[in-house]
Parts: sequence; C-alpha cells; structure tokens
Amino acid sequence: MARTPTSVPGNSGGARAAGFTLLELLVVIAIVAVASAGVSFALRDATGAPLERDAQRLAALLESARAKSRLSGQPVRWIATPDAFRFDGLPPDTLPEKWLAADTRVRAGGQLQLGPEPIIGPQAVVLTSADHPERSLRVATDGLRPFAVTPEAP
Repeated sequence: MARTPTSVPGNSGGARAAGFTLLELLVVIAIVAVASAGVSFALRDATGAPLERDAQRLAALLESARAKSRLSGQPVRWIATPDAFRFDGLPPDTLPEKWLAADTRVRAGGQLQLGPEPIIGPQAVVLTSADHPERSLRVATDGLRPFAVTPEAP
C-alpha cells in the first residue's frame, strides 16, 4: 500500500498559508510610489512655465551679448521695449529680440550695460507676465558671475 504525505504544520509539502509575503507588499508599494510621482509631475502648475523659459533664455542671451561685447571691444546695451527688447551695439539679427511668450513684460530695469569690460557692475531686470502679474522673476548678475534667474521677492 502506498503512503501519501499528510499536511503537518511546518511541513513544506503541505498547504500554503493565505496572505502576502513581505516582498510582494514591497513591490506593490514601489509601484504605487512611482505611479503617484508620475501623476504629481503631470499635474504640476504650468502657468509659470512660459515666464520661466523667457527668463532662462534672456539670461543666456545676455551672457552671449556680454561675450560678443568683450570679443569685439564694443559696448553693448540691452534695452527693453514695450513688447520685446533689443541689443544696441550688435549687428542686426545677431541675437533674437522677441519674447517666446506674448505676455512677458519687463517690470523693472529696462536697460543693462553688457560690456566691453570683463567686470560690469551689478545689474538686474525683473520680468513679469501680463496674464499673471503676481508672478515675477529676476534676471541678475553681480558683475562677476553670469546672469542667473531667481524668484522676485514680493
């Protein structure tokens, strides 16, 4: 007569206890964390994004104009106009002169001297959005370091 194994507590050949293992729970928690992080990035407030892009772009353009001024030995000034800006001292069409967003405006500091000296004085310009005037960004330099974008203090 053949013997069949019986289920004894602690016997690995018996019936498995109901429930989840710690590893299964950790995998589920990791999946939920990644999914919620993705949703939070997707729902991020995008109203300030055009102003941020214009401020970062302006900082790069100012540094480029500053380098061109030092290279040529000619003074270059950045001048804000009601709907755009211009670089005096550079040949036409050397650098862009329009904002990326139509509602970007200059609130303070409508002129900057960019060279030709390697060290310029501290300068700043404050950008704001016509659609969201409570949002503003400051593009500034201390004269030694490159132009950088920071939030404007209220």
